[in-house]
Amino acid sequence: MMRAALRSLGLVLAIALAATPALAQKQTVVIYTAIENEQISEYKKAYEKALPNVEVKMLRFSTGDISARFMAEKDNMQADLIWGVAATNMLIFKNAGLLAPYAPKGLDRIQPLFRDKANPPSWVGIDIYMSAFCFNTEVAKKHNLPKPESWADLAKPVYKGQIVMPNPASSGTGYLSVASILQRMGEAEGWKYLDALAGIAVNTLGHNHPRLTRALTERPPCVSLTT
Repeated sequence: MMRAALRSLGLVLAIALAATPALAQKQTVVIYTAIENEQISEYKKAYEKALPNVEVKMLRFSTGDISARFMAEKDNMQADLIWGVAATNMLIFKNAGLLAPYAPKGLDRIQPLFRDKANPPSWVGIDIYMSAFCFNTEVAKKHNLPKPESWADLAKPVYKGQIVMPNPASSGTGYLSVASILQRMGEAEGWKYLDALAGIAVNTLGHNHPRLTRALTERPPCVSLTT
C-alpha cells in the first residue's frame, strides 16, 4: 500500500539557476536539498555543463532539518534555493515570506495541483514520491515471521523490534507516513494505530543518515517504512 506526496523547488532570493550572461568571476549559489545523492550527481553533470560560471554549494539534510535550519536563518539567509522538500514545507516557507516568485522554463506544462497557485509561483513541484513498507524475506525466514498483508498487520506484536521507521520530526518520509495514516484512518483511529506501531517499531534518524545506512546494513530489519 502506498501514499503519494510532492517534493518541490523554491527560490529563496531573486536568483535563478537559468542561463545568464557570462561573468568574469563565478557566482556562488547555496542549495539546501533533501533529494538522494544519486539524483544530485546526475543534476550536477547537467548544471556544470549549462552554467559554467555558477559554483553550486549543495548541502543535503533531511526534510525536517532543512525546515528547522531555514526558518532559524530567516533573518540571515544562507541558502539561495530550497530543492526537493515536501510541498507542505514550501507552504510554511511562503507564508513566512521567505520565498521569491519565479517562473521556470516549461512552467506551462506543470499541472496546477503541483505548483504554487500564485503567478509567478513561489514553488514548483519536481516529483511525486510514494510511501511504502518493505518486507525483508530473508530476515523474516530467519525469525519465522509472517508476511504482513496490510498496514494494519504492522501493529501486531509479532513484529516487535523488527520494524524501523524514520523519525517524522526530522524525516519527510516519516512525516508522510504519519500524515497518510491520519488522513486515511482519521485522527482518533490513526493515532491509536500509530501508538500501537510506536510500541513495537524502532525509530531511526531518517533519510539515509550514514549511521542509519550502516545500522541497516549490519542488522537489517524485517520491515522498513520508506519512500
